[in-house]
Amino acid sequence: MASIAVCPGSFDPITNGHLDIIQRGAKIFDKVYVVVLSNSSKKPLFSVEERKELIREVTKHLPNVEVDSYHGLLVDYAKEKEAKAILRGLRAVSDFEYEMQITSMNRVLNDQLETFFMMTNSQYSFLSSSIVKEVAKYNADISDLVPPAVEKALKEKRMK
Repeated sequence: MASIAVCPGSFDPITNGHLDIIQRGAKIFDKVYVVVLSNSSKKPLFSVEERKELIREVTKHLPNVEVDSYHGLLVDYAKEKEAKAILRGLRAVSDFEYEMQITSMNRVLNDQLETFFMMTNSQYSFLSSSIVKEVAKYNADISDLVPPAVEKALKEKRMK
């Protein structure tokens, strides 16, 4: 049986930290679904379709990665895809506290779904999509923070 994982997030936009987790996960799991989820508490800069296209662009070298979106509970998406694992990146202790709550709720909803936490590469431990958007807004150099396609997309958004 193939090992299938779901790597969820808002990815607004995808950063090098996200990409690091996806690439490492793709080495472990036979199939990784990177799924853009709607987060009602966030006001996105990029549409869901734009985010999916950026993720596809920066993961095209990973044949076992598929990009998707979903408007609903992650456990329902995982069940649809027959995934047995959720892949999440952790940057700091504060991430763990939040992720522990989500993992516990997912476990109540589906006790067959395991969550795998991967520590972010230390060079990305401070990195978040929010920080990238804030820095990009002021024309700062973000080339070490995001893939080139994302840097270009952020510049284009800024010009509008």
